[in-house]
Amino acid sequence: MKENKMGTMPMPRLVITMSLPLMLSLLIQSLYNIVDSIFVAKLSEDALTATSLVFPVQLLMIAVGVGTGVGVNAVLSKNIGAQNTEMIENTAMTGLILSIFSTVIFMILGFTCTGIFVHTFTKNEIIAEYGIQYLSICMIFCIGSLVSTMFQRFLQSVGDTFYSMISLIAGAVVNIILDPILIFGWLGLPSMGVRGAAIATVIGQCVSAVVAIWLNAVKNPTVKIKWKDYKMNKAVVAQIYKVGVPTIITQSIGSVMVAVINAILIPFSSTAVAFFGVYYKLQNFLFMPMNGLGQAAIPIVGFSYGSKNYNRIKEAIRTILPIGTGLSLVATVVFMALPSVLLGLFSPGNEMLSIGVPALRIISVTFAFASVTMILGYSMSGLGNGMVNMLGTALRQLIIFVPLAYLFASRFGIGRVWYSMWISESVAMLYAVFAARNVMRRSKIIMEEEQRL
Repeated sequence: MKENKMGTMPMPRLVITMSLPLMLSLLIQSLYNIVDSIFVAKLSEDALTATSLVFPVQLLMIAVGVGTGVGVNAVLSKNIGAQNTEMIENTAMTGLILSIFSTVIFMILGFTCTGIFVHTFTKNEIIAEYGIQYLSICMIFCIGSLVSTMFQRFLQSVGDTFYSMISLIAGAVVNIILDPILIFGWLGLPSMGVRGAAIATVIGQCVSAVVAIWLNAVKNPTVKIKWKDYKMNKAVVAQIYKVGVPTIITQSIGSVMVAVINAILIPFSSTAVAFFGVYYKLQNFLFMPMNGLGQAAIPIVGFSYGSKNYNRIKEAIRTILPIGTGLSLVATVVFMALPSVLLGLFSPGNEMLSIGVPALRIISVTFAFASVTMILGYSMSGLGNGMVNMLGTALRQLIIFVPLAYLFASRFGIGRVWYSMWISESVAMLYAVFAARNVMRRSKIIMEEEQRL
């Protein structure tokens, strides 16, 4: 039997081989919101503020799609390894139905709750109107986002990360092309403003879904959708969400954090909200390589753990951590040296530059800490412990950061809010280091007992 590359390939080469497609896929995925914001900012700062206010809901939709997809991926991979065709088909159909069910829920919320959500965060009717226009379209027509995510996970479950990336590229390219055409009314079309940005986004997501479905049909003979004789298996749903719920929670933390920080900032300045939305999207884009490394760590560490190659687990972590830290330092240098250039992509006014330039430099100090927390969290997930990742994310983005941000804003003003990240990221990193050591110690004790038995 041919040996798996995760057990034989030199670790630096293995890490690069597995993480690069993931990095590119994540970078492409993050382009959707960045491109929208760049073009929307050319309309007005109010339009940019509106898209920043509703961004948490988009993060929540992504969290549900990705979390469910990760759960389906895990169950599919297990049954593919066991060559259980019946369970593969049932899991794939269940995943598709769950994505459609999620779509229906978000559609209903899009029809009924967008106004309530937007008016919770702003009394400015211009900003509110822009936000409702953008969010309602993204929610009502979210089927492309959720279905494309599911079919991309079908491809990934058999190792086809390249084809998954192709479907993302297709959607991103369509979105980038359509954004200026629909927003500004090029090629004889009417100018649709913020609505045009939302329409471009959902069309891009639908194109991504169509490409992913087609690639599964022609390139993935293992995972097939079969409606005939299908019956939903409660045990399969439970297995999917056993893995998926912690992922959804972890992904949703960012959504909650952005919403709460927006609520803290809006009484001081709508420009601060616009800036924070811009920062978060820029940070997400620059953090995608670290996320790709972390996600690559999960199967590498898991495979080594399953094959009882414990030295290779340590080698993997020792390889991935320095690479992740190096990438984070590059991001720090970019934020430190080019804050005006980065903000300049979003047509900033003088007030946004006065808030944003020092803020980006303050925040960038924490990137190396965040990379350690993220990579250790993902690595421990490979050992079957998802709590380190979830709690590390919660500490750095919610539990410590949000209360400190409110305290610093109320006591010292907006200019000092960003220093709260120094504390939250440092504490989260320390937690991740100590928690990872404990998980590895416990795993070692268990393994030694098993060897003696």
